[in-house]
Amino acid sequence: MASLTYELTLAGLAVGSAAALTGIGLVVTYRATGVLNLAHGAVAMICAYVLRQLVVVWGWPLPLGTLVTLLVVAPGLGLLLDRGVFRPLALLGSNPAQTLVASIGVFVLLVGGAALLWGGGARDDAPVLLGDDPWAQLAAVVALACLVAAVTRWTRFGRELRAVVDNRPLAVLSGVDADRVAAAGWAFGSFTAGLTGVLLAPYVRLDPYGMPLLVVEVIAVAVIARMRSLPVAVAAAVAIGVAQAQLTRLHPEGWAGPLVQALGANLFVVALLVAALVLPGVGGKGRDALPPPPRAARVPTPVWLVTGILLLLPLGFAGSDLHTAVQVPALAVILLSLVVVAGRGGQIALGQAAYAGLGALLTALLATAGVPTLLALGLAVPMVAVVGLVTAWPAIRRHGLALALATLATGVAVSRFVLTQPYATAGLSLGRPAGFTDDRAYYALELLLLAGCLALVAALRRGRTGRALAALRDHEPGAEATGVPVPALKLLAFVLGAALAALGGGLLGIGLRAFDPEAYDPIRGLLWFAAVLVLGADSLLTPLAAAALLITLDAGPQAGTAAALIGLLATQTGRLPPLTTWLTPNRNPTTPPGGPAADGAQPPRGKPAPLPTTGRTHPHRPAATVNAPPPTGRPAPLPPTRTGGAGGNPSPTAGRAHPHGPPPANGAQPLAGRPAPLSTTRTGGAGGNPSPTAGRAHPHRPAPGHAPAPPTPPAPELRADDLTLTYPGGITALSHVTITLAPARITALVGPNGAGKSTLFDCLAGTLRPRHHQGLITLDGTDITSRPAHARTRLGIARTFQRLAVFPSLSVEENVRLGAEQGRVRGDPSAVERSLRLFGLAGPVRHRAAADLPTGTLRRVELARALAGRPHTLLLDEPAAGLDADETAALARILAALAADGLTVLVVEHDPDLVAGIAHTVHTMEGGRILS
Repeated sequence: MASLTYELTLAGLAVGSAAALTGIGLVVTYRATGVLNLAHGAVAMICAYVLRQLVVVWGWPLPLGTLVTLLVVAPGLGLLLDRGVFRPLALLGSNPAQTLVASIGVFVLLVGGAALLWGGGARDDAPVLLGDDPWAQLAAVVALACLVAAVTRWTRFGRELRAVVDNRPLAVLSGVDADRVAAAGWAFGSFTAGLTGVLLAPYVRLDPYGMPLLVVEVIAVAVIARMRSLPVAVAAAVAIGVAQAQLTRLHPEGWAGPLVQALGANLFVVALLVAALVLPGVGGKGRDALPPPPRAARVPTPVWLVTGILLLLPLGFAGSDLHTAVQVPALAVILLSLVVVAGRGGQIALGQAAYAGLGALLTALLATAGVPTLLALGLAVPMVAVVGLVTAWPAIRRHGLALALATLATGVAVSRFVLTQPYATAGLSLGRPAGFTDDRAYYALELLLLAGCLALVAALRRGRTGRALAALRDHEPGAEATGVPVPALKLLAFVLGAALAALGGGLLGIGLRAFDPEAYDPIRGLLWFAAVLVLGADSLLTPLAAAALLITLDAGPQAGTAAALIGLLATQTGRLPPLTTWLTPNRNPTTPPGGPAADGAQPPRGKPAPLPTTGRTHPHRPAATVNAPPPTGRPAPLPPTRTGGAGGNPSPTAGRAHPHGPPPANGAQPLAGRPAPLSTTRTGGAGGNPSPTAGRAHPHRPAPGHAPAPPTPPAPELRADDLTLTYPGGITALSHVTITLAPARITALVGPNGAGKSTLFDCLAGTLRPRHHQGLITLDGTDITSRPAHARTRLGIARTFQRLAVFPSLSVEENVRLGAEQGRVRGDPSAVERSLRLFGLAGPVRHRAAADLPTGTLRRVELARALAGRPHTLLLDEPAAGLDADETAALARILAALAADGLTVLVVEHDPDLVAGIAHTVHTMEGGRILS
């Protein structure tokens, strides 16, 4: 028994040593470049093939072949990836998600290239580098880790590396050659990948698909090490390797036997799944999501006609040609699931192959049990949707890179523990449904189902849900602040994506008349994801084109052609536009989705019209003349009797007053929730008022043509009591802060950077809800401390962001409409028009994509969207950032008017003139405390 334990420990050390090498390479590459290199396993596979080619095929001596492979080929491949793929992305300012897509492209390219060069068969004659002594392998790994740690800690290069990791821009300003550091990181990472490959090759199947996926599983040790600690990575790798080896000695009876055997062979998969779902994620919220695609133009009708004709052509085929074509609609349905999740929802989903495989497996299981095939498929789809719900529930709390790892881990786990296990797949039979045994009839059925799925996704991409999904994709914190229920929307996208993938997987299995686990391998999932991203993730044309391309190329004589082509294109992500955009002409930016601009105007040129303050309408009340042209000209000042000077208070203290001070100077009591309307009567040339009361409706009388507003209760009071927040590490951001936002008043927060203003602001908005805090946030006495941001928006607390949070793939009108659909008051048909007119956005600019507009206009869009939901409290984080003097003055007048009409406003602002001109109460913060 002791001998068996020792032998298993040695075997585990051999596997753990190779895993530790992978962890070291991934950690060093990530720390030097910020790239999570999913292609690490593919580099390892290429180096193992190169060593075999040199030693076994060409007869080189093993030492010479090893030196060339590890010191020339492996580092050279890393330098090539740095210069050809990742450095250009860094120069373009690409985010981590884009570099992750590029690394997936490298993975797919290398796998396809290996299949083209060496074929797809397994090789069992790889040369042995260090013999069978695992202690020697472990000693080499520990020595390498110590060398890396010594270089990092005690050399100049190590200091430069730490500087680049901590703050790359500041390091560059200090004279550090960040490109040289990144190149060294790539060279060393590829060296460790090559060493991993040549060590593993004699003990695992050497083929283009097996080893890369095996190394992907070992990413678990780098995730456990938080992509930083080399000792943790080495220790985790050795521990998991030894534990996995010891599990092989267990042979329980009954149902547990196959499960334990599966664990004994795939413990690194379990570690990756747990690390991806439980440990703190890699990356950060909002910084590493997929970038929004270009604003989608309508696919021309001729393109759809040609596509339809091409899809119908196989009905005239016969024999093997039609047998191959039968796979195209099924794969298109699977890829359509990625359009929903990645294209419209912006989520990095790398596990769709697992859902497709489960759909095929459940269909086969039910059909084998005697259920009619079509009914089995119909039952399998909702069953997999439930699986998608269960697996997505923990994953949706992840973002960017962490979500990518979680979905990849889910896909690998399903493949390893279900799709490839005999206990799940033994004795299956899968045939065509009655009446569709002929290839033509079945192909027609597939086309019918594909058309229905396309119509479903097209409907999802339009309307309220489509706008909410686009907002989630473009800017998740901004979507939350607009009122979009982000977790529920993510679940919807993942569940619908799982259902579509299951339908496509079942159709694929029925078309092939068999369940083939290799058809749903996780590597195929990476290939599918890359293909959708390359062609255009948010286009309904993409799944059709990608499916036809992949099936056609794979059916050719050279295996790996599709992977090599898609991988090559994916490495250029961020530099090449999606290929489907070449089929859609550029649309006039002022043209709305449904046709030409409503007013027939030409695209605006130059600076958009300034913020209007005359003839204005309040977003809380109907305008007197809804169809009037938008106001033009320079904004006129508000009457001094209303706001005092430039929009502030009439008091000599520059707008500083007690938060519970007197009402506005005109004597009118503000109405909460539905304030009295501002008249739209135009007066005084450019819009100025000839008298202090000109152009203003009496606060107690209805505007002409409108019924009196029903009486409404006073605006609720937002209050924070004894709020204390401490971040992990002991940093106190807020210390016993108490603040009250008085209704119908403007409260300002000022103070130096780091004083805690933004932290307090985010706590009030619900964007920041830390676990370790004390204190209470109440709205009219009701505790809302635990309410998320979207729930607070629907309670009437709207906010804007210091860094613009508009949705660039939506038009100005769609941005504002989203605020009206998700805000406190929903279903008001005139809310959008009122907000657009209030901020001078009702002209041709309303149909322009937000991505095309200058900062000043985008500030107006963000404010209009926030007010479209008719909030009672508005939180503004540096609203004047990026505005010129005229725009800032106009903004001040509008904010003062809104407060006078009953809106509660909190402003965090560094502009002292703006604060002095509008604020009724000014609080100064420093060191996380309110000083005054």
